[in-house]
Amino acid sequence: MIKLAFYGKGGIGKSTTASNLCAALSEKGLRVMQIGCDPKADSTVLLHGGTKIPTVLELVRNGKPFTLDDMVCKGYGSVICVEAGGPVPGLGCAGRGIIAALEELDKKGAYEKFSPDVVVYDVLGDVVCGGFSMPMRKGYADKVFIITSGENMSIHAAANIAIAVDNFKDRGYAGLGGLILNRRNVKNEDEKVSELADDFHTSVIASIDRSETVEDAENLCKTVIEAFPESEAAKQYRILADGVLNVCGM
Repeated sequence: MIKLAFYGKGGIGKSTTASNLCAALSEKGLRVMQIGCDPKADSTVLLHGGTKIPTVLELVRNGKPFTLDDMVCKGYGSVICVEAGGPVPGLGCAGRGIIAALEELDKKGAYEKFSPDVVVYDVLGDVVCGGFSMPMRKGYADKVFIITSGENMSIHAAANIAIAVDNFKDRGYAGLGGLILNRRNVKNEDEKVSELADDFHTSVIASIDRSETVEDAENLCKTVIEAFPESEAAKQYRILADGVLNVCGM
């Protein structure tokens, strides 16, 4: 089993990328689990048609006994979908919510029961402190992948995340697996992201073009892999899946 954490600036397309990656991995016959670590609880919506699934924190707050099956749903390609959820708006700490959710999954034996080959953590924004660093801690993710475009704010966020990964390396936390370029068609985009990769002694493992096909699939509440399997966009997500597996030695 390999565990992967996806980070990046808010709005850069982490959830879309993670969901399409999971769908592409499932096509290869792998058992896949995607865990959304965002209070909005929308990480996995493209895998299960946009239906609302209970978040782990909602179940915890409810105060009633619940089972592991209450925490998960199976989406496209039998991807196991989990949403950590977040605190009541204006109350509590979203980072602490991630900790509580991941601990609950551990306690209920999620990894043992479902025996996934690949676990993907989709982590909120560019904050790598407190609970937001939880998915990259020892025992959780093995590799961190950073999604970025060539926009300055995205590059800045990606650099901060890479610095955090580097600072955590002596604690046995996840290592940096590489960058994923989610293009926004800005000037010198490929060069800027390649330079960022060089700065942190890593590589750009895949590039995803900006495409109306991705937007059309999202409007259908589906991944590109499911909605438009023969499209160029689907091909790029499959290339991403190959790149991730290669980095992880699979």
